[in-house]
Amino acid sequence: MSNGRAIVVGAGHNGLAAAVTLARAGLEVTVLERADHLGGGTATQELTLPGFHHDVCSAVHPMAAESPFFRAFGLAERVELLTPELSYAHALAPGRAALAWRDLDRTAHGLGRDAGAWWALLAPLVDDIRRLSELIGGVFSPLPHLTTALRFGWRALEQGTRAWDTRFTTDAAAALLTGVIAHTNQRLPGLGAAAPGLALAAIAHSAGWPVPRGGSGAIAQALADDLAAHGGVIETSTRVTSLDELAEADTVVLDLTPRAFAAIAGDRLPAGYRRALERFRYGDGVAKVDYALDGPVPWLAPELREAVTVHVGGSRADMVRSEGRVASGELPEHPFVLLAQPSVIDPTRAPEGKHVVWAYTHVPAGSTADRAEAVTAEIERHAPGFRDRVLAVSSRSAADLERHNPNYIGGDISAGAPSFLQLLARPRPALVPWKTPLPGVWLTGASTAPGPGVHGQSGWHAARHALAELHLPAPSLAP
Repeated sequence: MSNGRAIVVGAGHNGLAAAVTLARAGLEVTVLERADHLGGGTATQELTLPGFHHDVCSAVHPMAAESPFFRAFGLAERVELLTPELSYAHALAPGRAALAWRDLDRTAHGLGRDAGAWWALLAPLVDDIRRLSELIGGVFSPLPHLTTALRFGWRALEQGTRAWDTRFTTDAAAALLTGVIAHTNQRLPGLGAAAPGLALAAIAHSAGWPVPRGGSGAIAQALADDLAAHGGVIETSTRVTSLDELAEADTVVLDLTPRAFAAIAGDRLPAGYRRALERFRYGDGVAKVDYALDGPVPWLAPELREAVTVHVGGSRADMVRSEGRVASGELPEHPFVLLAQPSVIDPTRAPEGKHVVWAYTHVPAGSTADRAEAVTAEIERHAPGFRDRVLAVSSRSAADLERHNPNYIGGDISAGAPSFLQLLARPRPALVPWKTPLPGVWLTGASTAPGPGVHGQSGWHAARHALAELHLPAPSLAP
């Protein structure tokens, strides 16, 4: 017997997390997806040549490794997560690298006279990683884990302000941490960058930074398989233009940006709530470049050859300069490049002896610039001969990414600027930010708390609150 009808719009991982939760609670669930494939940013496709499998957006999954939702879902039992011992590396200069091992002590030891400073910054967060994951995995509320919140907040305040220069004495330690903080795509230093950066750095020394065997699409497929096992249906190539099209559902969950929600809701939204959605700001964009290679990247620094994740960024000052140029609406001559080479650990990504490289760099919102040459040049500086190994390239500008996925407004893959205030109030200040003023209608996705990253938390929270309003208990998600 059905407990009601639910429609989820959007088959990204948050939409699928909501769908799985609702279906397991006994609702009849249909997921409607605009694209011809599921997964949204958690998808894998042959973007360059046949047999070369590239992640469309997300590639490496530290948040999935520590997410309360994915732990409850048993992701590690459903998907083979390949976790390298070297969580990430930083290309400081040609032939020179800094290394973040999963082993905190090993990492600290490699940083020389900054060993104690690195350990003191991150060890308390690593030791408390489960409570930290719960703290940042929903609406930020320090009271349940006050000690954890104070430890984390104090460190974010240090690394999010000019005080960040007081901790480290070597360029290696400073750059190693800044490369993680720079994931957030904003001017540095900043509180909105430091908080998620510190969380990612702590996870690097706990669960690690895994990649799914076969690609990120394996995560979306695991969710889709569970949904199908509980009677749910996914309809791709189905565009929703109005809430009127969803009138038959008792519960509607929208994996959309606030802008897209306002468009399909029309004049149904109260004026105050609409204004709150209109105030929600979107951030700068990314330009993405994927490579098919006829061999591994010929890094000068041999340590980089075993790293799945490499930050090509130079010194802390170099990254501050690069990210500042983007925030000022300019294209940096030497951009910060976030690079993944998953075929180092996963041979299924490319034909035997071949490799794939996934890379992106930050650009001003809406940029139409093709940054393939700029990204290639930065890699070539640290890996002479890289160009000669390139068999094919797929390059997408920020504008291209928005055309591919309308949730990436201006190429903003975070679906909303991850500023400090917008991480606390996403998309608006509320105890239950996924709830909308419309009965039975819920908002999820990276534009809602807890923000960007592949963690499923937003969809899970929205679905559980929806079930509470239906007087239904939250179901077990275990395999």
